[in-house]
Amino acid sequence: MINQRWDIFCKIVDNFGDIGVCWRLARQLRVEHGLDVRLWIDDLSAAQAIIPSLDTEKNLQICDEINITKWDENAAFSQARDVVIEAFACGLPPRYLVAMVRQQSKWVNLEYLSAEDWVADFHAKPSPQSYLNSANGLTRYFYFPGFTEATGGLIRERNTLDRHSDFVRNDHDDLKISLFCYPNAPIKDLLFALQTNIHRVSVYVPESNILPQIADFFDAETIDAGDYFSRDNLQVHILPFLSQVDYDQLLRDCDINFVRGEDSWLRAIWVGKPFIWQPYVQDEGAHIKKLEAFLDLFYAHLSEKKVLYEAHGYWSAGQLPNNIWNAYLQQWPTIKTYTLQRSEHLAQQADLAAKLVIFCNKL
Repeated sequence: MINQRWDIFCKIVDNFGDIGVCWRLARQLRVEHGLDVRLWIDDLSAAQAIIPSLDTEKNLQICDEINITKWDENAAFSQARDVVIEAFACGLPPRYLVAMVRQQSKWVNLEYLSAEDWVADFHAKPSPQSYLNSANGLTRYFYFPGFTEATGGLIRERNTLDRHSDFVRNDHDDLKISLFCYPNAPIKDLLFALQTNIHRVSVYVPESNILPQIADFFDAETIDAGDYFSRDNLQVHILPFLSQVDYDQLLRDCDINFVRGEDSWLRAIWVGKPFIWQPYVQDEGAHIKKLEAFLDLFYAHLSEKKVLYEAHGYWSAGQLPNNIWNAYLQQWPTIKTYTLQRSEHLAQQADLAAKLVIFCNKL
């Protein structure tokens, strides 16, 4: 299988979400399926946060056995590969499309993850393409990740459910929370609720664009990785930006995880701990429909789900009343048991990389 060559094109448009998904997929295709993978990235500086060994001065390099190529107008697009993954409809260079015609490459557009009902209907559908107003023999397939067998599956490496970790101090007197969200989340509301909590709470915040809100809450002029803040029963630890491995470990060690976008959302599911997800804001409230579809699917078999809908809904709407948070904490033991069960149930399905390889081999 090693002689099969794949290209993945990644355009970084949403902080680290796009490159986070593409990097996990590239490594899994290489490690677990023995493929020769080349990853095209348009912004090496942004990607370096996810791939620490990446040299932003090199247009061609190998990291973790993945060939990484800088995607810009000066790149050589003369050689297309057997399978081409266009991540999240990022668009392929015209010169590369010409090379794909010569190679008769298999072309797959990897879509964003969603639990909405229509996903299964559109998954794996073909779209014949033309170039220079003429048929070229290429067909673009739309590949939708998803939570049911009728979709393209979820990214999950073979060792994902190994939940042992000691990333943070194991103090059972503290409620441990990881906080990774978009800046429009009601961060101050959450911190105030935690400050007045009857139990001690330790919050771990990986370095991101929400640090100004943390600093403002604690009346700090500056804030950096390694800083520590304390107020009443609340302790906040500012962490450096974490590698994917370290971030996964942080999720395993925390009791509740606030996550966002796609990559951290899915990792929170796999660690089997209670989480609150903030989807990326979209026009006309499309992200709320996406959130509600996920809640309907994931918590379908949980009888006391009202508090979960309220906590997620308020968090995405930009406010978090104290009574909503306290109600969530009261249901936390039940949520904890249920989330672990759902995580293990979803892990019984075939993962995205495996299904993608099978799909492309059948084309």
